[in-house]
Amino acid sequence: MTEVLLLLLKLSVAAIILAIGIDSTPRDIAYLWRRPMLLLRSVIAMYVLVPLVALTLVTLLTLPPGVEMGLLVLAVSAGAPLLPRKLLNIGDGAYIFSLVVTTSLLAIVLVPAWLALLGPWFGYPVQLHPERVAWVFAKTFFLPLALGMLIRWRFPAFADRFGDRLMAIAGLLLTVCALLLLILHWEVLLDVQWSGMLALAGLILAALSIGHLLGGPAAEDRTALAIACSTRHLGIAILVASALPGPRTAVIVAAYILTSAVISIPYLRWRRGSASPSTRPGTSP
Repeated sequence: MTEVLLLLLKLSVAAIILAIGIDSTPRDIAYLWRRPMLLLRSVIAMYVLVPLVALTLVTLLTLPPGVEMGLLVLAVSAGAPLLPRKLLNIGDGAYIFSLVVTTSLLAIVLVPAWLALLGPWFGYPVQLHPERVAWVFAKTFFLPLALGMLIRWRFPAFADRFGDRLMAIAGLLLTVCALLLLILHWEVLLDVQWSGMLALAGLILAALSIGHLLGGPAAEDRTALAIACSTRHLGIAILVASALPGPRTAVIVAAYILTSAVISIPYLRWRRGSASPSTRPGTSP
């Protein structure tokens, strides 16, 4: 049953990325590349500061072993491919799409590098070669993304109707699978304890704060980067979890999915309520 739920989690992630592709155009990819300072801040926030926060939490707190490794796996599994353009309802979404593509490319090198550095330090040696990460991204990210963009190019009217529905269905499936995984392995949550759940919540809150502060002067960029920092690449996280013995780390990943939603949704509502029609510098309402 656990293997089936993990498979459904992967399929739901792929479906969400297909929906993102349906709602995007090739021109959006280069948005972040034309803004090197925003690109630099985004990479530092997602791939340096968030992992360092997780490392600090693991070092300072007394956590169950599974929670330790779960936090580290989630912290280094950046890439945030679950950010749909219309999620924020702020700005035109080009930054979000460009951020998703760019950080996913960087993850091919940076995720194995972080795991190679932190795994042995905490007694969890995980061998994850860049070519394996690249293969995972090719299957679960770039292929459905390209397919979605092809659908939009060939059938734009169908794409406008289908994209949002697919996003909603896949998001619901992702949530249900995570919840079922937690119910199936409820005894793992007893081992996680309150300290583990508080550490998960602390990592998410810290990630939101880091992204919000480093997003720059544009309100929509701050919101997008905050959500990107608190959203992990579940495909990579599940891949690493599958390489570890037992379901413990996979359950931590599922707990993170639900905890992230509980914390991020109020933040998004606050940001939507405070956003003006256009808050990017140099634009007028």
